[in-house]
Amino acid sequence: MRFTDKVVLVTGAASGIGLAASIRFAAEGAHVVLVDRDAAALPAASAKLREQGPGETMELVCDVSAEQNVAHGVDQVIARFGRLDAVVNNAGLMIFKPLEELTGTDWIGVLQVDLLGAFFFIKQAFLHMRPGAAIVNVSSVHALETEPNVAPYAAAKAALLSLTRSAALEGIPKGIRVNAILPGAIDTPMLWNNPQVRSGAEHIDPADVGQPQDVAGAIAFLASGESAFINGASLLVDGGRLCRL
Repeated sequence: MRFTDKVVLVTGAASGIGLAASIRFAAEGAHVVLVDRDAAALPAASAKLREQGPGETMELVCDVSAEQNVAHGVDQVIARFGRLDAVVNNAGLMIFKPLEELTGTDWIGVLQVDLLGAFFFIKQAFLHMRPGAAIVNVSSVHALETEPNVAPYAAAKAALLSLTRSAALEGIPKGIRVNAILPGAIDTPMLWNNPQVRSGAEHIDPADVGQPQDVAGAIAFLASGESAFINGASLLVDGGRLCRL
């Protein structure tokens, strides 16, 4: 198992891609830190992980948009395990409004979670991680091609790719790799709660919809030693959806 006795932290871990990734890490022997702001959902997620492997689980209620909360949370992880081997920045926020209806508060709210939340964990990872560690940022196909009414989300996910490249360069002397994945349409609440999907304004071909486990496999690969020579990369995990003209 690739992650035996390693400590992996996953944000947005209580559901969707974050939960699937956490389960995958647990099944491969990791001690998994489940980070989510939904305190009520964490115990059920933790119970699912305990069914998968021998590693420990740690539940961490944290608002990723608050730098002090992130720093305190990582300090707790280090106090308990003494190490941090991988971080998966998966927590995300998406709102749906035309540009002319968006406010500065709307933009700041999305950027605080989708971009700065990842930065806060990267910063702490750089302060605490040892050589050989890895960070995986969960971006989105919206960073490359998008749709109306999601401008803050698309901009934040595009900026996350730039942050990934910058962090990868600065991580080289530390021995820390940083990569990103770009999921497409994935069978999660975020997809089906999209009002444009629910209204039929955006048609989703069932053949284009992947499962959270599909993304979890890519995350685990980029976090593992098998991808030791991959750094600063952006990996599409969309079933080839963006290849179609």
